Amino acid sequence: MRSTSPDGPLPALLLVLTAVTGLVDAVSYLKLGQVFVANMTGNVVFLGFAVADAGDFSVAASLVAIAAFMAGALVGGRIGSSAGRHRARLLAIATSMQIALVAAALAVSLAGLDPEGALFRYSLTTLLALAMGVQNAAARRLGVPDLTTTVLTLTLTGLAADSTLARGTNPRPGRRLQATAVMFLGAAVGAYLVLHAGVIAVLALALTLLVLNGIASYRFRSSAQAWTMGA
Repeated sequence: MRSTSPDGPLPALLLVLTAVTGLVDAVSYLKLGQVFVANMTGNVVFLGFAVADAGDFSVAASLVAIAAFMAGALVGGRIGSSAGRHRARLLAIATSMQIALVAAALAVSLAGLDPEGALFRYSLTTLLALAMGVQNAAARRLGVPDLTTTVLTLTLTGLAADSTLARGTNPRPGRRLQATAVMFLGAAVGAYLVLHAGVIAVLALALTLLVLNGIASYRFRSSAQAWTMGA
């Protein structure tokens, strides 16, 4: 993305975070007890399933994920309040927090805990949901259209509802398609790695992407370019 565009490099950086979402949700759903750490709509639905005593769903797992995500969003909101006037600095700080949380999750996965045990599952769920809460709050504050990084419902709705077939102006179709494709790719790669290489490989890849994003955003922390100016 050119830095002369209204959002500078932010769309590219947020697409990387969208891929990270796919990776970590693959870990959480496939290995942490059918729960999401980024998609809270899914968790609320899963909580309903669990309350109705549907098999393979856990009230505790859904509540832990939702509570940790909200705690992360709270932290992300505080970061936005203090650093939101400079969008690159906000993203750099939020990404640094994510790096620390995903690194902690990777450390837990390397600690030799029983992968079927409650300590392993709830530790990873908490750490990853915290990271995704921070990410979602930061993306919300950055306000780049069609790049929430954690959900695609409105993105897909926009593709259809704003299309020329619906007599709309079809704004940003490329960005919307990119966000959808990147989420799909992250989930597919995450699932493949979980099934064939294990959780450690997925978390290592997610951490690598976050570090690269952190380096890229940190480079602009003192920039005075127009796109860095937040509300």
